[in-house]
Amino acid sequence: MSQVEDRLAAAGVVLPQANRPVANYVPFVRVGELVHISGQVSLDASGGIKGVVGDDVDAETANRAARLCGLSLLAQIKAACEGDLDRVVRVVKLGGFVQAGPGFFEIPQVINGASDLMVEAFGEAGRHARSAVGVYRLPMNFAVEVDAVVEIR
Repeated sequence: MSQVEDRLAAAGVVLPQANRPVANYVPFVRVGELVHISGQVSLDASGGIKGVVGDDVDAETANRAARLCGLSLLAQIKAACEGDLDRVVRVVKLGGFVQAGPGFFEIPQVINGASDLMVEAFGEAGRHARSAVGVYRLPMNFAVEVDAVVEIR
């Protein structure tokens, strides 16, 4: 196991298997030292967190949904690194999307669920640039989706 996975395991974090694409795209693309990870939705073994944040889903649950996205991102990053998360040099950027109701504006706080996990996993190398956007709809009614750009060696 990598040092990153050891750190996560010590914190009680278990990585899921990398999700397969549900449409016509690939889970990640490597261009030079950068890996672009396709958007990961708030999916888990129970079916995930779905619904409109601010209406069906509260902010705390939405933050957990973003963390689920982050776990799936880590699984995809691990696959892109051929199983060795210690190859990550830097999390460059996260793009966060929240299926937000008309009166919900705490989008950045929701996406912190994924951002905090990247810092937990990679320390200073996990600090990243970010977009946090409220959207009308997300695929399959998931509450949150997050994509990433990661530098690896």
